[in-house]
Amino acid sequence: MVDSGTKNVLAGIPLLKTNAGPRDPGWNERLKEELVSLIQYVKNNKEADNDWFRLECNKDGTKWFGKCWTIVSLMRYEFDVQFDIPVGYPATNPEIALPELDGKTAKMYRGGKICLTDHFKPLWSRNVPKFGIAHAMALGLAPWLAVEVPDLLSRGLIVHKEQQGAAGEAK
Repeated sequence: MVDSGTKNVLAGIPLLKTNAGPRDPGWNERLKEELVSLIQYVKNNKEADNDWFRLECNKDGTKWFGKCWTIVSLMRYEFDVQFDIPVGYPATNPEIALPELDGKTAKMYRGGKICLTDHFKPLWSRNVPKFGIAHAMALGLAPWLAVEVPDLLSRGLIVHKEQQGAAGEAK
């Protein structure tokens, strides 16, 4: 069951119509829809004071990269984010990676790809071709960050940049 907050976020993200991947003739139209959806999602986040990522892509829209962040105990934790659009897209969801967290949690695959199989992948499959990159960020990466970053902090596997600097100065 989806909570009301998630429903509100989803309601604000435009659904996509074009069922085309990067090798299909309709890819340029799909890419335009992706960008419109992402722009609206970012705009909604800013209006809700919930700005938490920046993304950009290569010229053909097949490689995406940027930054994402989360706030825990009033401290901002920022990570590089990257993913490729799979050949089978949109039937296959993108595998979002946070390379600097590679190997720090069991809910991650080699290369820092976050685990989306249990909760997100079935939801994505039921919503092809309507879901896109904005939906992957909202329903995949956002909840993953909300759960995993506090856990990694509690286990001492990541520390805030300011704490790293203080630890380095004490040596």
